Amino acid sequence: MHSATLTARASRTTTWLSRGLSAIVILFLIFDGVIHVAKPTPVVDAFAALGYPLRVSVSLGIIELICVALYAAPRSSAIGALLLTAFLGGATATQVRVEAGWFPIIFPSVLGVMLWSGLALRNPRVLELFFPDDA
Repeated sequence: MHSATLTARASRTTTWLSRGLSAIVILFLIFDGVIHVAKPTPVVDAFAALGYPLRVSVSLGIIELICVALYAAPRSSAIGALLLTAFLGGATATQVRVEAGWFPIIFPSVLGVMLWSGLALRNPRVLELFFPDDA
């Protein structure tokens, strides 16, 4: 095969992988933000178990949705990724504080890795931050 064909396939694969990772993160975080605003019974129970007052649920949901919107928009995706990283770090810290099981502690970190992987694959400047060409 020609190198141009291989490059085109790699580029197409990278594009779809980045879109897929970003879409999974965006869809999950939209769902999470919406249920924080709607406050169904599982959210009420979770807030009680985590020791947070239920009145902060709507504020957290709105902040999360704003951060997701920033991440989803190409021009502000980097700032959205930074803000979501902080948000997910808070979620991890909360789970550690209540001594939750391994999955609730690890899941926000996995989501953060997916978030940054999707962004790095669709934005070469972000990829350069993680893997600089010093050669």
